[in-house]
Amino acid sequence: MDVRLLSAVAEVGRASVPDIAGRLGMDVREVAARLAALSTTGLPLVVGVECDQQGIRNALAVAQQWAAQNAAGGPHPAAGYSGPHPMSGPHPMSGPHSAPAPVPGPPPMPPAPAAPQPPMSTWGPPGSAAWARGDQPAPVPAQPPATTGTIGTKLDVQGVSGERISIQLVEVVDPADFLFTAAGHELQAGERSVVVHTELTNHGQVPFPSLPDMYLELITKDGAPIAKAPVTMSSRPPHRMGVQPGETAGGHTIYVLPESTELAAVRWTPQPGDQQRTLLWDITGL
Repeated sequence: MDVRLLSAVAEVGRASVPDIAGRLGMDVREVAARLAALSTTGLPLVVGVECDQQGIRNALAVAQQWAAQNAAGGPHPAAGYSGPHPMSGPHPMSGPHSAPAPVPGPPPMPPAPAAPQPPMSTWGPPGSAAWARGDQPAPVPAQPPATTGTIGTKLDVQGVSGERISIQLVEVVDPADFLFTAAGHELQAGERSVVVHTELTNHGQVPFPSLPDMYLELITKDGAPIAKAPVTMSSRPPHRMGVQPGETAGGHTIYVLPESTELAAVRWTPQPGDQQRTLLWDITGL
């Protein structure tokens, strides 16, 4: 509803609240309440008021007169009216008696506007970093715990495209310097290499489209990720792109890291930041 409202405002640029309400088929009070709430969230929006000044003054004068009369003990008969006249004989009255002048009542007051509903979360919570004001941090949503295992464990997960897969951490070779140098690669002083062997099985009917180890990372004991190195070994074949339904594909991933780094886990995700599909294997026992 707020998106529709702001879209209409953006289209006309400047309009009255009744005009906007008429365009959207909404209640004027709801439009006024929503625009007032949105104008306090940092959007470039000003909600103004325009009136017939004399008409408002007249309405106020009537209301004040009515309040003063009530405070003095209620409405009084109009001046010159002395009550009903007694009949002069058995004959009926010759005409209607004059009635007291009506005391003006208070002008009808519009009902209080409905409590404004919080604006939609299209731009984030009001006042959060997702808004232009940026004076408060955005709340961090709770993340689901990762599926965990150890070396040799096969963990199930659903891929981004709906494919049902499982990944097994088969082996972690740490250090793997002898394999690294035997493949013709060279380590710098203070570096070591690690080789991780994983297998991905596609249990569904949808192909797994990417490299199984595209985002396979080592996690240090202080929580820092280490991405794979852009090298391969003929003795430890790498993963290939894609796994068809019903197939199991294995491959080796190579890492180069400082020699003193302590490792805690191997982590797999189908894409960066995907907390719902994170797999984690504990390798602290190596």
